[in-house]
Formats: sequence, structure tokens, C-alpha cells
Amino acid sequence: MSDANQDQRPPARPSGRDGGRGVRLALVAVLAAASAVVGALLVCLALWATGNLGGTRLVVRADGTDQVAHSIDVITTQEDTTIPEAVAAKAMPSVVLVEVSYDRSGSIGSTGSGVIYDDEGNIITNYHVIEGGESISISYDGQSYDAEVVGSDPSSDLAVLHVDFGDQEVTPIERGDSDQLIVGDWVMAVGHPYGLDQSASQGIVSALYSSTMLSSASGNTLYTNLIQTDAAVNPGNSGGALVNDQGQLVGITTLNATADEGGANAGVAFAIPGNYAMEIADTIIAGDEVEHAYVGVSVQTVNATNAEALGVAVDQGAFVGAVTPGGPAEAAGLREGDVIVAVNDEEIASADALILAIRSHEIGDDVVLTVYRGSEELSFEATLGSDAGTQTPSDSSRD
Repeated sequence: MSDANQDQRPPARPSGRDGGRGVRLALVAVLAAASAVVGALLVCLALWATGNLGGTRLVVRADGTDQVAHSIDVITTQEDTTIPEAVAAKAMPSVVLVEVSYDRSGSIGSTGSGVIYDDEGNIITNYHVIEGGESISISYDGQSYDAEVVGSDPSSDLAVLHVDFGDQEVTPIERGDSDQLIVGDWVMAVGHPYGLDQSASQGIVSALYSSTMLSSASGNTLYTNLIQTDAAVNPGNSGGALVNDQGQLVGITTLNATADEGGANAGVAFAIPGNYAMEIADTIIAGDEVEHAYVGVSVQTVNATNAEALGVAVDQGAFVGAVTPGGPAEAAGLREGDVIVAVNDEEIASADALILAIRSHEIGDDVVLTVYRGSEELSFEATLGSDAGTQTPSDSSRD
């Protein structure tokens, strides 16, 4: 047997003297614990009263110039319902309503959003917001101002407007770092959906690095490395701000997956990464030509239907119809008739996929192109060049 039942006798009681001392010690311990609890409560009340306990507070500081800079101090890492309030209060003054007229009557034909980029009156928006406009105006703080187009990059769907605000004080957006975003990060979309005056919707980063290409009357628009979010983005949000939990710009809201023919949000929306949008804006404001990475080939899609006619050994990829003389592809050793099937081991199933894959890189990047030459699989390393002076918005099959 185990010895668990060997001694069932009750323990001896302490003597009267020792028992009294034990009671006194217990009372002292209880009183000390109670005092500690009361003290902790008083400290918490004091911190709460001064705004130093829990959540986020909006702080306004002078930045050494005439302009007032808004910043957010996060006091605790715990989730707090004041974060959306503070972020909205900070970001909303940096987002304007863009109104576009398509005839000389001045009647408003469409609306979108724009982000005040600097204190010089430059505003970032989407190119598709202003495309074809006869005149453009923006509404800010209850006032309407004429806007002029500084420049645009239709293939990236970005444009910069300029407004002379006169004596009106404006609040440029605080710039964030979109490269630091990860899936699950909290974000807020700020804009003017359906022409409504100031609207904010919160969500998270649902996915990163989505890419697509859309065609329009002006040519193809290449959307690469997009930020996907479930924050509501509806018609009129285009060109608005996607901000992080510090109220900093991390994206330009651009597209959504529509739930109906009216374009209502279906819980899947996309934003152009803020770092890319700001790089394009800086180039336009400086008066320089916007450049993109290119490899220097003209291609068409290979599929099961045309593979035999093209005389190739694969049924998907990008068939090289021509190689640009002096371009990166020629320098790497590609030839007419090759079929590009991968870029850096990323499968290429079509001409569009190749264009998007190349555009997602920077000028000067080295990429490995996997190609089929007849039935032989080969690899070539190419250093991507600049498309300055080589591409037009309507040239859909060239990269």
C-alpha cells in the first residue's frame, strides 16, 4: 500500500499564545493588502484623469515653422476605441474632394478624392479621377478652389494637382512607410465616397503584393504590388488616403471589388502603395519624366489554342515577337521566338503577367528569365532598364 493513508490524525492545535500572534499577523497582512489595492486604485484614477492610462491621445505640436504638425502618441499597446477617433481627426484635414467637369458649362461630371501632399498646394490623386476633365476643382474646409494638373502617369493611375490656397491654412498628410506594412495591420481609408463630405472606414491589411492590369480608352494601367484591405472603398474614394494607426499615409485608395453594378464595396479593396505614389509624385513635381522598369521585348500570350501555330513546345507563357535593339533582353541573350515562362521563378502564363512582373521591379534590378527556345529550357539574367521614351500608354504588348 501507499503511505497516503498512514496518518489521518488531525494536526495539533497551536497554543493560545502562538494562535493569538498568528491572528495579529493575519490582520496586518489583510490591512497591508487592502492599502496596496486602495493605493493602486488611486494611482490608476490619477493616470486616467491626466490621460496617461489606456489608449491613444491626439497631440498637437508646433514643428518650428508656421505650420502646426499633428502627431499621435500611443500610450499603451492595448486596443482602444479612441484610436479611430484620433487617426480620423489627424488624417481628415489632409483629404480633399475632387470635382471634375467634362464640358465648358462647369457642371460637375464626377467626383473623387485627393491627398494634400505638401504645403505648396500639391495634391496626389488617381489619374482616372481626372481623366478627360475639362476643368477640375477641389473642395476644402467649405471652400472651392480651381486646380491645375501638374503632371500624371496614366500607366500607374497617378496624378498630381496644384491648388493656390491663398491664405487658407492646409494640413499636408504625414508620410508613412508602406514597406513596413504586414498582413493584419490596422488601416483607415479616408475620402469622399459618393461625393459625401469626409468619410472614414477602418479595416486591416488583408493581403499584399496583388497585381492586375486594366484597359481603358487611354491605354493600359498597370497596378503592381497593391495593398489589399477590407476597409470600405466606394466610388468617390479613389485618390483618397489609406493611413496606418499613426495617421500616416501608406496608400492611395484606388480600386474595389464591387458587390453590384453601382460599384458598391464588397469587402475587398486595393490601394497603390504610398511609397510608390510619393516617388511618382516627387518626380512629377520636380518636372522630370516618370520612368519604369522594362526588359525590352514585344510579346503575345501563348495558350493551348495558338501554341502549335507559333511552333512552341509549351502551351503558356509570353512569346517574344521582337527584341528591342540595345535593350536589356538583347543584352541578356534573348531572341525572337523565345517563350518566357518565369521571372525569378515566378510562373509567367501570359503577356500581361510578364508586363506586371517586370513593372513590379525597380530600374537596375537583376532578374532571371526562364525561357523555352524550342524544346530547350534556358535561363538568362537581365538587368532591367528604363522605359523613358520607349513606351506609350496604349502599347499593351511591350515591356
